Amino acid sequence: MATTTWNIDPTHSGVHFTVRHMVISKVRGNFRKFTGTVSLDEQALSASSVTATIETASIDTGVEQRDNHLRSPDFFDAAKFPTITFQSTKVEKGAGEGFRVTGKLTIRDVTREVVLEAEQLGIGKDPWGNTKAAFEAKTSIDRKEFGLTWNQALEAGGVLVGEKIEIGLEIQAVKAQAADKAA
Repeated sequence: MATTTWNIDPTHSGVHFTVRHMVISKVRGNFRKFTGTVSLDEQALSASSVTATIETASIDTGVEQRDNHLRSPDFFDAAKFPTITFQSTKVEKGAGEGFRVTGKLTIRDVTREVVLEAEQLGIGKDPWGNTKAAFEAKTSIDRKEFGLTWNQALEAGGVLVGEKIEIGLEIQAVKAQAADKAA
């Protein structure tokens, strides 16, 4: 089987994150604008690859004031660094039906290697004849390693924002048409 290209459908996908807040709770959010492709060779996973670009200004935690702070130079500095990118360097079999996607994640022009624990959830056709594939992936990063160092000490001890960020991806992708591949 040859490599099949799948374009991420942002209207049916999600890029989510969770971070500790004030040590005692968690804040969840997502990015609303992103693009990417999955090139999948199910017979030779090592021939597969993933690329993605996320618009930092599209961050959404449900609180406008917090989102504006996250877009500021204290965090993502969206005006200076408008995108977060991921480029896989290796895809390999993981536990059970899963696979591991190792790649370079770039935030604020800082690039670090991360490993996504991923799973293909299935393939099917939508009512309009498009072939769709669904994937799920997760990883965690230390935000300080990417230059996201802003914090505030709390009177009772600890800090306002945790360092560990849990990242979850729910991806639905559309199989590229033969004409798309030739272009």
